[in-house]
Amino acid sequence: MLVTTALSGLLTGLSLIVAIGAQNTFVLRQGLMRNHVGIAVLICICADVLLIAAGTAGLGIVVQEFPSVLVVLKWAGAAYLAFLAYQSFRRATHKEALDPTAATRMSLKAVAGTTLAMTFLNPHVYLDTVVLLGALANQHPGEQWFFAAGAMLGSVIWFIALGFGAQALAPLVKSPRTWRIIDLVIGVILTVLTIRLATLPV
Repeated sequence: MLVTTALSGLLTGLSLIVAIGAQNTFVLRQGLMRNHVGIAVLICICADVLLIAAGTAGLGIVVQEFPSVLVVLKWAGAAYLAFLAYQSFRRATHKEALDPTAATRMSLKAVAGTTLAMTFLNPHVYLDTVVLLGALANQHPGEQWFFAAGAMLGSVIWFIALGFGAQALAPLVKSPRTWRIIDLVIGVILTVLTIRLATLPV
């Protein structure tokens, strides 16, 4: 059961971060250019781990004192998941390619600063990690940290693969068809998660 909970967290975490966004695009570009990709990957992983932990711990305390908060978060989370699914399906219909090589090389300080800005100045990161993953983790009383650990592992796997595996992905990521398939799969996963969260008893 604990393994199932952790796996659920892993898949949920991956479904939320595996998308074409400013942060992922930046990490991918740095990986393709081999331009201080290590610091970009490290910042992204540490930020996700801290925010997921904060969401899981903070919401756990709030839920104990105010159980009705979980009901609100459940429906807010379901609505947000549905919105993300819609965006994924919408992107899947667009014929857009990613050109990671369009950026110029940056200094270590510039890479670190840009990564921090794209991470913490993006309101979606708080919705994804603190609110949504925190709420989903607390849907598993007594096992919330296994769910959180799975979500954290998802971030570790994704950013390492994205940054350091970028060279191998170079021929693929320039294809609009590849990103349409990725977004379509993400949309399906998010739709399933939306239904699952909406039907969970609280």
